[in-house]
Amino acid sequence: MSQPPTSHATNQAFGEQQPPPKWRIIGPGLVVAATGVGAADMVATLVAGSNFGYGLLWAVIVGIILKIVLVEGAGRFSLATGRTIFEGWASLGRWATWYFGIYIIVWGFSYGAAAMASTAMPLHALFPGVDLKVFAVLTGLVGLALVWFNRYAVFEKITAVLVGIMFVVIVGLAIIAVPNVPEMLKGLIPMIPRGPDGSLEIAKTLALAGGVGGTITLAAYGYWLREKGWSTPRFMRVMRIDNTMAYVMTGIFVISMLIVGAEVVATAGVKLGNGDKGLLDLVPVLQAKYGEWVGPAFLWGFFAAAFSSVLGVWNGVALMFADFWANARGKGSDAPEAKLDGPYARFYMLWLTFPPMILILTGQDPVGLVLIYAVLGALFMPFLALTLLPLMNLPRFGVPKEWRNGWFGNLALAITAVLFVWLGAQQLVDSVSKFLAQLA
Repeated sequence: MSQPPTSHATNQAFGEQQPPPKWRIIGPGLVVAATGVGAADMVATLVAGSNFGYGLLWAVIVGIILKIVLVEGAGRFSLATGRTIFEGWASLGRWATWYFGIYIIVWGFSYGAAAMASTAMPLHALFPGVDLKVFAVLTGLVGLALVWFNRYAVFEKITAVLVGIMFVVIVGLAIIAVPNVPEMLKGLIPMIPRGPDGSLEIAKTLALAGGVGGTITLAAYGYWLREKGWSTPRFMRVMRIDNTMAYVMTGIFVISMLIVGAEVVATAGVKLGNGDKGLLDLVPVLQAKYGEWVGPAFLWGFFAAAFSSVLGVWNGVALMFADFWANARGKGSDAPEAKLDGPYARFYMLWLTFPPMILILTGQDPVGLVLIYAVLGALFMPFLALTLLPLMNLPRFGVPKEWRNGWFGNLALAITAVLFVWLGAQQLVDSVSKFLAQLA
C-alpha cells in the first residue's frame, strides 16, 4: 500500500533546491495554526478567562508548546523520508489504515455541517435579514470554489488575509481591555483552579491545554509542506521556524481571548452560551463597554476565524483523503490522482460540502452518526501522538538517524500522548452518556 522509504542519500541528491529567503518562509505553519483554531476554541478560552481569570495562562502556553512539537514531528517525518504521514501510518499495519479511512469519511460529513453553520453565525448577526441557512450554504459553496479553482499559493494568501483580520481584531480587543499584567505573571505559575464547590478543575485545565488548536489538520502540515515545495531535509530549519512562528502567533491570539474573558466577560458578569453561539453572546457585552462599532468588528473577526478553518479543511483534509485513497488503490502518494486537482481530493471536497447541507437545511441530527464521529474524533489526537513515537524513533520507518527524536521530543510526545488519551477517554464517556440519554 505504501511506497518504500526514501533514503536520506536520495533526499540529499534531490534536495538541491535552495530554501526560500527569510521573508518568504512563513506559510504552511500559519495555515495549519489558523485552521486548527476555530470558534469552539475561542469560546473555550473566553470561558476559561471569565471563570478563572489568568489562572490557566500557563496551561494555554503548555498546550501551544505541545502543538509545536506535534506538528513539527509530522513535518519532520515528511521532510526526512520523502513520504507522507499516511504512508507512515500504513507502514504500522492495516489497523491504522482502517481507522483513518473510516474516521476521515465520518468526520468529513459531520464537520462539514458544523463548519458551515459556525461560519454563517457571524454573517447572520451582521445581516439578520438573510436566513442563517442561506449563509451556511453560501459559505460551503464559496469555500469549495476557492479551493477547487485555486492553487496552494492563492489558498495560502487568502488564509493569510483571514488570519490578519482575526489577529488584528482579537489582539486589538485584548489591548483595549487593558490586561492586568501582575495577574498575568501569576498565571504563568502552574496551578489547578478550584470550582464553585471547592473541587479542583483538573478536567477543564487539561482540556484547555490539549484542546486549543487540536484537530486532524495538524497532520495535514506535511501535505502543505509538499504543496509549498518544501520536500527535502534541506528545508528542515525553514520548516521549524515556520511552525514555531505560526504557533507563537496562535499563542498570542489565544492569550488575547483569555484576556477578553478575564477583563470583559468576567467584569460584566455574563454567562456565555455553549458552543459557537457563546461568541454571539459576547457582542452586546463588547458594545456596551466600548461602543457600537466594536460588535461588528468582533463579528468579522469571528467570521475570519471560522472561514479560515473551512478553507483549511476543504484543502488540507482533501489532500489527506486523496493520499489515503491513492494508496488504497495501489497508485502511491506521488500519483496525479493524489494531488489536490485530482479526482479523489475533489470527491472529498464535494463530500464536505453537499451531503452536510442536508443536515443544515433539515435541521436533523443523525444521533448514531454523531456518536461514531465523537468516538473516532476522541481517538484521533492520541492516534497522532502515539504513532509519531515509533515513526520518529525506529530505523525501519525510514527516518535517518540525525532527524529522529531526541530526549526532549520523545518526552514532549509522551506527555502529549498521555494528555490526549485522557481527554479522549473523557470525551468518549461524555459522548456515550449523551447518546444513551437521547435514547432514553
